[in-house]
Amino acid sequence: MAVSSSGIVAGLTAAALATVGYLAHQAAQTLPAGLGRAHAGTTPAAGVSKAPPRARKDPAAVPEGSGEGARVVYSLHGDRVWLVGGDEVVTRTFEVTPSAVDPAPGNYAVTSRSNAVTGSDGVPVEHVVRFTSVGGVVIGFSAAVTDSTTAPAPKARTGGIRESRADGEAMWTFATIGRKVVVVR
Repeated sequence: MAVSSSGIVAGLTAAALATVGYLAHQAAQTLPAGLGRAHAGTTPAAGVSKAPPRARKDPAAVPEGSGEGARVVYSLHGDRVWLVGGDEVVTRTFEVTPSAVDPAPGNYAVTSRSNAVTGSDGVPVEHVVRFTSVGGVVIGFSAAVTDSTTAPAPKARTGGIRESRADGEAMWTFATIGRKVVVVR
């Protein structure tokens, strides 16, 4: 009986999927306690923050591995920004409301700025500092003219990382075109 190439490919694909499934099961069985994802129906303990312990102890401390020199550092898990001068001194740090679409951790540079525009969620914003895009969604820092830092609608694919108006003004002054932006977990 002759075996067609599509039959061979189907057999190899099935074998590969079975192997990957087996290895994933073995890996899940050897995870240390507390390292896996939360199970459906469970909720985090009260007072648990998604920020790493370092950020809770000293929010002014710049995250390790965030580079050196003058830069904006944005922590995805800490929802915090640091404006770091060339002398490695933090000139300002503040909390932000994250966008619905997160940039990947890495190094970026400020690519464009707008003094005042309407955000993709329809909110008038000012001091917009953009540094990347993800899947067609432009990512940047901005302050709502109403000084609201409320999160965007859950289904809206927005890239505006919201800050207070005072923090937005500090960002606007510090983060000029070409300024390094480092995104960390």
